[in-house]
Amino acid sequence: MSLFGTAGIRGSAQDRVTPELALAVGRAVGNDAVDAVEEASRDPTVVLGRDGRETSDALAAAMEAGLESAGVDCRRVGVVPTPALAYASRGRRGVMITASHNPPTDNGIKIFEDGVEYDRDAERRIERLVDGEPDPAPWTEWGNAESADVLSRYRDAVAAYARDTFGHGSNYSGSRGDAATPLSGFSIAVDCGNGMAGLATPQVLRKLGADVVTLNANVDGHFPGRESKPTPETLTEFRAFLADGEFDFGIAHDGDADRIVIVDSEGDVVHEDTVLALLAEHYVVDAAAEDPVVVTTPNASARIDELVRAAGGRTERVRLGALHEGIARERAAGDADTEITFAAEPWKHIHPHFGGWIDGVVSAAVFSGLVAEAGSVAALRGPVTERPYRKVSVECPDEAKDAAMDRLETALPEQFPDGTVSTEYGVRIEQPDASWVLVRPSGTEPYVRVYAESEDVDALVADAVDAVERAVDDAQ
Repeated sequence: MSLFGTAGIRGSAQDRVTPELALAVGRAVGNDAVDAVEEASRDPTVVLGRDGRETSDALAAAMEAGLESAGVDCRRVGVVPTPALAYASRGRRGVMITASHNPPTDNGIKIFEDGVEYDRDAERRIERLVDGEPDPAPWTEWGNAESADVLSRYRDAVAAYARDTFGHGSNYSGSRGDAATPLSGFSIAVDCGNGMAGLATPQVLRKLGADVVTLNANVDGHFPGRESKPTPETLTEFRAFLADGEFDFGIAHDGDADRIVIVDSEGDVVHEDTVLALLAEHYVVDAAAEDPVVVTTPNASARIDELVRAAGGRTERVRLGALHEGIARERAAGDADTEITFAAEPWKHIHPHFGGWIDGVVSAAVFSGLVAEAGSVAALRGPVTERPYRKVSVECPDEAKDAAMDRLETALPEQFPDGTVSTEYGVRIEQPDASWVLVRPSGTEPYVRVYAESEDVDALVADAVDAVERAVDDAQ
């Protein structure tokens, strides 16, 4: 049985992520936790959180039943952002019931261990356990449940981390605030999308001194304010609100608060790779080690490499949805001089010195601090070279993807003979002028994706698409 995608288990609550599945996965996670306790001294307690979707309460109840019937205790933390659940899972396992930015008809399950999402090996263990349909533990060994508050501790921890990270304590050099309230004097609009960010981001920014105005901050599983996924199109009203107001900038989140979108005071969305590059540059500059490393994904812009390289660091790439695997790989390959300072793919960021999970609330706080230090979003992003970017999908049947990609490993380098080629995650070619093209198969749909960034991006995309179409035709 294949349950997991690139971000946990996700799908329709009517016919895929059902209470029956939640019960089975809960018992599997419980068994996994019990096995780990027997192998090493670990806390067998599993923390359980959920988002505000209509179906999350029932799924959480089924998950709790599965966990306890496997013989582990369950600590319920209630309705929380996914990053807060990950924070609570440090030193133990955690399960979050959420479908992130999917529509309200969907739901999902994300599993954590010690603050990090399950990797592929752990996911395969859960799938095998679900397939095996293990019996409940003896009734005398069933676990118990209790409620716990993590939200207030999480918000305090994020605010403290942000103060230290961008303020450097008493040496804070921002244009308006001070070390304790570094965002004082800044007006920030936050569109929470009726999701979990409404419970964390506005509160953290206010702790840091900002004047915060919220939109769609009430948790509502129907997402009446806008679609849960924040895009330039779904944020049309928010962007107009910013353009008509007197705000320094805006922040928008997805349903479970692990994604972040930045909008400037004119209502224009700041490109996600620019946000990523600026955060990466900050962490490299701030690194104590001689070999600061930023982990990112093949579809991320060369502007990240440029800023990181200029700041004295290096970038390493890992497949989409596997930032935690990239962090582990680079730590294992590094030495005492190596420091993983930041890990991110577009919209989703891991701040390793805070925790090993994707955290849009921390990103909101740290990016706000960078704006405060620079004085404005425009001043902060000024040094970034932003080339035009395109993403195109070419139809390709699933059964032809492997053969098409085999052909493209030869055809694309022939198409772009001056470029540097990487074939670890698709085929990525970086040109001498820092323009680049990436071709990779979709993991969920019958397409081959083409990503490109260049001053002449239309021509670059046209050449790449031509090569892909020929490869797909030959593969069928």
